[in-house]
Amino acid sequence: MSRVPIRVRLAALVALAMMLVLAGVGLFVYLRVADDLDESIDTTLEARAAAVAASGRADAGSPGDAEDGFALLMAPDGRVLERTGGAEGPVLTREELASVASDDVEAEREIDGVDGTTRLLAERHGSTVVVVGQSLDDRDETLAALAGAFALGAPIAALVVALLGYALAATGLRPVERMRARAAGVSLEAPAEPLPLPAAHDEIHRLGTTLNEMLDRLRGSYDRERRFVADASHELRTPVAVIKAELEGALRRAPADPDLRESLRAAVDECDRLAQLAEDLLVLARSGDGALAVRPAPLDPAELLEHVRTRFSARAAEHGRALRVDAEPGLILDADELRLSQALGNLVDNALRHGEGAITLSARRAGEEVELAVADEGPGPEPELRERAFERFARGDEARTRGGAGLGLAIVRAIAEAHGGTAELGQDSAVRLRLPSQVDPSSRSYVGPMPTQGGTT
Repeated sequence: MSRVPIRVRLAALVALAMMLVLAGVGLFVYLRVADDLDESIDTTLEARAAAVAASGRADAGSPGDAEDGFALLMAPDGRVLERTGGAEGPVLTREELASVASDDVEAEREIDGVDGTTRLLAERHGSTVVVVGQSLDDRDETLAALAGAFALGAPIAALVVALLGYALAATGLRPVERMRARAAGVSLEAPAEPLPLPAAHDEIHRLGTTLNEMLDRLRGSYDRERRFVADASHELRTPVAVIKAELEGALRRAPADPDLRESLRAAVDECDRLAQLAEDLLVLARSGDGALAVRPAPLDPAELLEHVRTRFSARAAEHGRALRVDAEPGLILDADELRLSQALGNLVDNALRHGEGAITLSARRAGEEVELAVADEGPGPEPELRERAFERFARGDEARTRGGAGLGLAIVRAIAEAHGGTAELGQDSAVRLRLPSQVDPSSRSYVGPMPTQGGTT
């Protein structure tokens, strides 16, 4: 029942309530009409018995139809003195005939010559016994017609009420549907747009107001966190650059102590990694703020991939890994070369850190888009990491031991989306960027330095 839409449930409940109400009303009306008909028949029998007793004739007050009733004048011993109507044979039992001497007798039974069940009344008037009877066929037919009318009309009325209830529920829930449709497009990174509120200050209006206040709090918290990350990463760049310069100077002046020089080189490498982390955080903060602009220009994907291969060829050789380019000829991509070089560099860096075997950079046409991919011969991320691979700071257990902040794929996705494209992780180790051939330049202005060429995981 919980999977049934609420408007259907409301319509069903309204229909059920209507059926219960109609059943109660129908039962009341049926019993009331039956009681009124019985009282009318009793009054008729009493009046007819009085007329027969007063006139001494059985045909006094006759109903006219022999099959609908009868009247008898009887002696106290049961002999029939006069008879009218369709009754045949004895109409009173010995016990009833004996008791009529002291009290009136009322009974209902089948009597030969009278249609259906007969209600009879026996009264003692002096030396005679007056017995009158009336068929209950008309009463039964009236009650049957009444019950049939309720049996036919109640489901129809319940169906009509259910349809009206469904329409009313749909009308009442229309503000909720408008709120749901607006909420489906709510994003903390999009411009603030409150949920629509109904004009009536009812429960739905109060719910919408509460949700809007919650969204405002979430946006405020998100904006404060994003500004903090941007400010912190921006402020970190200068002291890290100073520390690196001092360490490099110390390395040049250091004595020929291999342990000391190795420590200084490790410190310089860590400064490079910290500087890259600050730059990556700044890129992600700007992409979340809508300020990650791209400068699209026509470029050859093959030349871009060759450029990336050249950048990482020495490092790949140190790891004993082959770095290949496989690009379809004649492709033209309208994109920001520096941004795409950063994204592809991140992917190659990830492949060198965590992949296995040869690394292939490929470019091919995919419908109206161009697909750029970086793949190696390894199995790819762990299954539990695949669903959140593009989230910020998402790292597997192996990545934690090999360094990296878990921002590389998040930056790749941000750059792809800034171009109006997508980034996805295949079933293998390949990461694919699907970019439109033409990019509609955004009106956003880019603030800050262009990205560095280093990669990060």
